[in-house]
Amino acid sequence: MLPIKDENPSFRRPWVNYTIIAINILIFFHELSLGRAVNRFIFSYGVIPVEIIHGQRLYTIFTSMFLHGGWMHIFGNMLYLWIFGDNVEDSIGHFRYLVFYLLSGVFAALAQVFINPLSRIPLIGASGAISGVLGAYFVLYPRARVLTLIPDPFTFGIFWRFIKLPAYILLGFWFIIQFLYGLMSLPYSGRTGGVAFFAHIGGFVFGLIAIKFFKPRKFYHYWYWNRF
Repeated sequence: MLPIKDENPSFRRPWVNYTIIAINILIFFHELSLGRAVNRFIFSYGVIPVEIIHGQRLYTIFTSMFLHGGWMHIFGNMLYLWIFGDNVEDSIGHFRYLVFYLLSGVFAALAQVFINPLSRIPLIGASGAISGVLGAYFVLYPRARVLTLIPDPFTFGIFWRFIKLPAYILLGFWFIIQFLYGLMSLPYSGRTGGVAFFAHIGGFVFGLIAIKFFKPRKFYHYWYWNRF
């Protein structure tokens, strides 16, 4: 399933969300400009779990969340952040959103490190932090309608069609998929690389819980809850 847009207007410009997206894109183009040296760049600024366990290069917990491994990687991440990040920022404010986003990324990275602490494969991508945003959106706007592109079951996925889904169904399904793939990616399964699913899981769980502490006491989107 691929979300296209949500039917959930914002009241303030999400300047922090815009800035985060812009920084990710600029750094990605910098990666492209490095040519073969990009691997050294990734190993220098990506999270390597075994190093984090030994207290080495802890700064990579932050730098890693602004790196991406390819066009589809950054496109998917920025699409989700564009659709869901603006409303979360609108709900909790600019500065709180920045702190929340960064903490989500930190918690997500540490979750993956905990699962596979001896890995020497760099962990990169904004998806852990974005997963925290998705968890927050799940709590704040569970019934917001999201235009989603899905495979048509009647054609066995040959054709796709658009459908509007409540956020709790779309994001709930997304989390279940991450959890199932996460189980299959555990170290004992023999897979040591690929997608860091437990970073997604950790970020999402952090977002579910932490958003309650970031939300202002007087949540001015109260009108939203009462229009259904």
